[in-house]
Amino acid sequence: MLRGKTHGVLVCLIVLAAVPAYCQRGTFGIDVGQSSDKFGALPSVSGLVVGIDGEIAVLKPSKKDGGASIVAGGEIRLPSDTQHHAKELAIFGGPAFQYRNLTIELHAQIRKIYTPPSTVNNQVFVRDKIELLEIPLVLRYRFGPAKGLFIEAQGAPEFTPRFRSNGSLAPLPNPHFDHGYFVRGTVGYLFGNYYAKAYYESRYFKFLADPFNPNNLYNWRTNVISGGVGFAF
Repeated sequence: MLRGKTHGVLVCLIVLAAVPAYCQRGTFGIDVGQSSDKFGALPSVSGLVVGIDGEIAVLKPSKKDGGASIVAGGEIRLPSDTQHHAKELAIFGGPAFQYRNLTIELHAQIRKIYTPPSTVNNQVFVRDKIELLEIPLVLRYRFGPAKGLFIEAQGAPEFTPRFRSNGSLAPLPNPHFDHGYFVRGTVGYLFGNYYAKAYYESRYFKFLADPFNPNNLYNWRTNVISGGVGFAF
């Protein structure tokens, strides 16, 4: 998919999440936080990151028969310094099951990560972009006065990523994937149709130590702590 089309689909999904429509319910939020990224044995670098996310229920079960909702949404993560931190785009869709105060969702998610370059011994190491298929399990629980408090946990193992050229003149061989994962925990409070939240996320990729992963520079750990506001409808 072309870069412009990818951005267009993602923005449309997130904008749709902000527009109340018949038989839809969702959220739209903006957050600001800090990302800490470490590649191989290079020092960790921290920087500002801004996130936008949205989710809608595109299909809701009947009150009589019950069943699962179908949800869809997306996420954009924009760092202030793309030379040390990755820009990320994601879209997802999947079933959501409601049991009293607990919501269980399973997302089929496509994520694109624009990994930054690194400078080692005055030489620039340029990484390819990464495309991922992720299937995270999402657990969300509401409690407290008027069920305003909520906690959320999600995570998944990473599958073998697909690498895309970043436009460099000399394409580099792709490294061989070993393993990876991501986990995210969120806490928040719903004030009527508005909410405040904070979350912590950790993502890790490890590739085999071979000539296609010089000095383990594709190995990547990123930690994000962020907080923001949004509205629900």
